[in-house]
Amino acid sequence: MKTDIEIAQGAQMLPINRVAANAGIDEALLEHYGRVKAKIDIGPLRERPRKGKLILVTAINPTPAGEGKTTTSVGLADALKKLDKNVLLCLREPSLGPVFGVKGGAAGGGYAQVVPMEDINLHFTGDFHAIGAANNLLAALLDNHIQQGNALGIDVKKITWRRCVDMNDRQLREIVDGLGGRMQGVPREDGFDITVASEIMAVLCLATGLKDLKERLARIIVGYTYDDKPVTAADLKAQGAMAALLKDAIKPNLVQTLENTPALVHGGPFANIAHGCNSVSATDTALKLADYVVTEAGFGADLGAEKFLDIKCRAAGLDPSAVVIVATVKALKYNGGVSKADLGVENLAALEKGLPNLLKHVENITQVYGLPCVVAINRFVNDTDAELNLIRDKCRELGVNVALSEVWGKGGAGGVELAREVLRLCGQPHQFRFAYELDRPLREKIEAIVKRVYGGAGVSYSAGASKELDRLEAMGFGSLPVCMAKTQYSLSDDPAKLGRPEGFTVAVSKVKVSAGAGFVVVQTGDIMTMPGLPKVPAAEKIDVDENGVISGLF
Repeated sequence: MKTDIEIAQGAQMLPINRVAANAGIDEALLEHYGRVKAKIDIGPLRERPRKGKLILVTAINPTPAGEGKTTTSVGLADALKKLDKNVLLCLREPSLGPVFGVKGGAAGGGYAQVVPMEDINLHFTGDFHAIGAANNLLAALLDNHIQQGNALGIDVKKITWRRCVDMNDRQLREIVDGLGGRMQGVPREDGFDITVASEIMAVLCLATGLKDLKERLARIIVGYTYDDKPVTAADLKAQGAMAALLKDAIKPNLVQTLENTPALVHGGPFANIAHGCNSVSATDTALKLADYVVTEAGFGADLGAEKFLDIKCRAAGLDPSAVVIVATVKALKYNGGVSKADLGVENLAALEKGLPNLLKHVENITQVYGLPCVVAINRFVNDTDAELNLIRDKCRELGVNVALSEVWGKGGAGGVELAREVLRLCGQPHQFRFAYELDRPLREKIEAIVKRVYGGAGVSYSAGASKELDRLEAMGFGSLPVCMAKTQYSLSDDPAKLGRPEGFTVAVSKVKVSAGAGFVVVQTGDIMTMPGLPKVPAAEKIDVDENGVISGLF
């Protein structure tokens, strides 16, 4: 059996100008990065009206058994193309940290991938490097201002801006810098986040253009003065230089699937610590070019889909026409208490015990957000008819159909059943609504997500988080949406609570405002903004031969 990278390396890719032509993009708008990838100058497209229907792909809470959300997204787009639909795929860019850490490659799998797979996973068009440079330029300007006399009166104990690097490196989570004497800077506690957790990543993904980008960068709060007044990037006169570093990164990247379906791969905020969606500029561009746009949101529907709907859709005026919730029989049995080693054996009792996790996500999409929904079962060869029928019966009780997806092994042909159901849903009337209204206090918004989306009983706040919420309300940030930073493995804030836990309380440990992105980040439990590497990192299996051919990206 071929590996993902072997399949990708055997792809017959079209020149990117032909992919662009198939998507209705004039070649004059392309900025080529080699033969098979390009950036798009979207300025001339900005005044076009949106015409496409937006399809969101999300999933149950992730498990070690895997769900295949990106693979399903790619396969669905290819399947819609097979049905002669004008379709564009919109995905996030992978972060180098997870590529070398746990996940390996993140461009789909099997015969449902975006290509060139190696480029997309490794550096791509340099967007993340530009974001990291802009983040660290702001940090350098901040510390230099303090070193040069601190005219703004910044309290070094109240600095909130951290440096970043696009790598899993737990050693950098908490550091002390500025050591070595008076000329080496001001000694202080500091730390690093992974680049995808940087507020600049969120800013880039929510900005509508360079003007909006620069205005958002200017609003970023980097710390507070001795008398507790916020200090912004504008106070440091940093926004212009930062925007200059990002002037190309803000342009969407055009690539293709294995079946030559056009794909915009752009931006990549994490979904457990940021809003987990590709850029507004890419999604908006796709909706102006295609009749159907397939996109995904990170991790389970409680994280990625919630933020996609409550943050991105609200900010960009998006109204999804259909939602796909991806699950596997194995993952549901894992939620029912089966060990990973035994997931290939039929176990209807465990499946029924794990099914409430899926059903809660279905209820959220249909009842909380009012959107049409289909469950896509990413099928494995040892899934039994009895198991599949049980899932169908339980979903049917909620008025939702189940479609089998075999895109990993068959590409677009394996997603036609799913595509037909998605097209049916896109023709259904719906009334999209949010989980909370913006005019409610921050605590009410947090509690609405915990109770309505997670199914929890309530929220507890640390003393520091409670004090910060009061301060943010007083500073005028109370009308912002909230971005929950929570474990992806459970509906609760405890990764060990699988299935559909009830009666739990979510513990809010820390709160901070991302004024540039336009939301308040609410950290729960011990969520980390800098992941670490596992005992056996994926990097140990990645190699390149003397001809430059990469292996080990799976």
